Amino acid sequence: MSRTKRWLLIYLPAAIVLCIYFLYAQNNSIVVTTYKVASDKLPDGFDSYRIVQLSDLQSKEFGKEQRPLIRKVQKLEPDIIVVTGDLVDRNHYDGEASFRLMEGMAKIAPVYFARGNHEQGAEEYSSDLEERLLALGVHIMKNAHEDIPLGDGEFRLIGVDDPTYNHKGDGDADKMNAHLTEALADADGSDLFTVLLSHRTELFPVYAENGIDLSLTGHAHGGQIRVPFKGGVFAPGQGMWPAWTEGMHEIGDSAMIVNRGLGNSRFPLRLFNQPEIVLVELTPQAAG
Repeated sequence: MSRTKRWLLIYLPAAIVLCIYFLYAQNNSIVVTTYKVASDKLPDGFDSYRIVQLSDLQSKEFGKEQRPLIRKVQKLEPDIIVVTGDLVDRNHYDGEASFRLMEGMAKIAPVYFARGNHEQGAEEYSSDLEERLLALGVHIMKNAHEDIPLGDGEFRLIGVDDPTYNHKGDGDADKMNAHLTEALADADGSDLFTVLLSHRTELFPVYAENGIDLSLTGHAHGGQIRVPFKGGVFAPGQGMWPAWTEGMHEIGDSAMIVNRGLGNSRFPLRLFNQPEIVLVELTPQAAG
């Protein structure tokens, strides 16, 4: 057999199979990223508080009835689970896939959900799905807050709708400021540690200006395609080579964790950007 025939009959098919497997793994093999967050503002009387963050499912199905994803979250033993928008996708809507995930999450821990732009934009997303989520016990945070017991005190969990829900503001920053004002309208003056659930990563400066201690966001999809040593290629609201696509970032005393998300929307593939579960471990004070 000539070298050309050997390449065509053996090596080329093998390369194609390996490429298909690589792309499948990149889009279906879920990774867990852990962040430890310490603050003197957190109360005493606890050792660790575990928050699992999911984002941007985009109606994706991970195995039968979302079982692989549900098992991974269950093993993390979260105290609460938060979902930062785009549970559904307006381009390939599957409400049942989204509901099955939340049904599984609600059996593990209390679930808090902040709505994203795809919830607002999907015609199929309706009060019916929200009523089913509420029946599961899911807290849908529509510009609202809840003070959650923690150790000898509390921390404040805030959830805001995507700016697309606001039809009165002038620009996304103005709309988000209005959402935060509404969410905290009836909050007392306690200096509690604040955790914000918001879909939009690019509005981090707004969260920092409002004194948020920790923001959990999504929307950027990790930049969709990640170039090693360079980062994500594109993110909505940030354009090419965006600054915030994954990881923890700081502006002054305010921190933001960006979840790379689980699913895809219009662009169907991730590259060097596996679906991500984020685990945040709160501890009462900084070391030392």
